[in-house]
Amino acid sequence: MHDIEPHFRWREYYCAEDDPRSPFAGREYSEFEFKNKLYNFFLHPQWDAFGSATLYGKILFADYEEGYALIELIGEWNDTLHNDIMFLKRNLVDALMEEGISRFAFFCENVLNFHASIDDDYYAEWSEELLEMGGWAMLINIRPQVEEELYAAHLDKYLFFGEDYNDLVWRNQKPAVVVQLLETILHGRMKRLN
Repeated sequence: MHDIEPHFRWREYYCAEDDPRSPFAGREYSEFEFKNKLYNFFLHPQWDAFGSATLYGKILFADYEEGYALIELIGEWNDTLHNDIMFLKRNLVDALMEEGISRFAFFCENVLNFHASIDDDYYAEWSEELLEMGGWAMLINIRPQVEEELYAAHLDKYLFFGEDYNDLVWRNQKPAVVVQLLETILHGRMKRLN
């Protein structure tokens, strides 16, 4: 796990620690000191903790004028034991929404498991807020076992994920191109649903 580094090719365009509007503004990173852990495994020091014991993230790009954020996640998304959605919503998403972000893409290749809670209040709240803002939240490239659990918990009522959003090649694209691609996928899906 300590070898898995957040996507770094967009650092020439954006660094969350240098962004005064970011919840991670002013953070300093060490390449040698490993603090964050997923159970007994240390994570690469570039990942940001936002309160969860098992889920970490990295804001790869945020565009406040266009209102979107691209965020990579790693770990285990565990709402059952750790209420990870609360930490994600309150400590990361809410801070970005206060700055005008209404479109969220979460790259989830490194999310290994998902454990749902019987309570979906945070998802419902987030979905309502995004609807009012004309926004959306997508989970990109999720693993099959994670997708199964998300569908079993009926979280597709609140988040966009699934076949249309998997196998997306994004790492070699510029952030604006990725968002355009996601918007195209979303609008194509919306037309099929109507």
